[in-house]
Amino acid sequence: MRVLIYHNAAEQWRNILQRRLPDADHVIAADSGNPQADYLVAWKPPASLFDEQTALKGIVNLGAGVDSLLKNPSLPRDIPIVKLRDAGMGELIGDYARYGVLHFQRDFDRYRRQQSRHEWREIAVVDKPDWGVGVLGLGAIGTRVAQMLATDGYPVHGWSRSPKTIDGITCHHGDDGLDALLGQVMTLVTLLPDTPATRHIINRETLARLPAGASLINPGRGTLIDEAALLEALGDEDSEGHLRGALLDAFPEEPLAADSPLWRHPRILITPHMAGPTPIGAAADQVAEVLGAMAKGEPVETIDPEAGY
Repeated sequence: MRVLIYHNAAEQWRNILQRRLPDADHVIAADSGNPQADYLVAWKPPASLFDEQTALKGIVNLGAGVDSLLKNPSLPRDIPIVKLRDAGMGELIGDYARYGVLHFQRDFDRYRRQQSRHEWREIAVVDKPDWGVGVLGLGAIGTRVAQMLATDGYPVHGWSRSPKTIDGITCHHGDDGLDALLGQVMTLVTLLPDTPATRHIINRETLARLPAGASLINPGRGTLIDEAALLEALGDEDSEGHLRGALLDAFPEEPLAADSPLWRHPRILITPHMAGPTPIGAAADQVAEVLGAMAKGEPVETIDPEAGY
């Protein structure tokens, strides 16, 4: 079995996969002239790699998001694709969401603004049971994030396209379920994939359905948010709008352009797509298991290219 690796840390991936699959031939992808491989393990490979590789039996995407891969014009349409499912990212993104929820629930955003005005004023605490949190997207990572927030004592509402049941989480689905969720949460966490159905799901209408003073956390995909609608909902430096604040980690184009108004808005906190870096050890365990199963002809959980995840 020959495995071709394309990643900015390809040598590290080769070394760790070699220890897990010592009988396989692990090759780091070059710009051209690569030997034909059985499997590709990659993150955002170029179209030229698929043009060159004509014998692939499967692809392992080294991340949870497959939108970039599916947009590749040379991606073969008849090859099974497996993506990382949690692989330790859920815990990290859960910590990010926990921080964001606490940031707004305990008024750290408001205290920061008070500090800039030398203002000493205590704000009454809203108890956790009265601070509903919504999680849009209940895949492996979204489920883990929802469970972590519920363990912290927040009433958590989750939303997915189809019905789901998760202990301790009030689950909603479909358009009616989204409406019901939005009206009950003070912080909304978006963890949906980038698909035609989810692009700009956070728009003027959905933001208006949140309670006044609600907040938004996006460690998911930048395309989920209509940025113009978000800025409108946030108001300006002098007065809060319908939406209180936002913690944003993902953007449609990255790095975020220096002239983006998001940088300058006083109610937005920006991080550079760092919420859920892939822990290579746990991810390599998952990759090795998938490659071993595919080589033996055993079933693996593949993505649905039409659904986008």
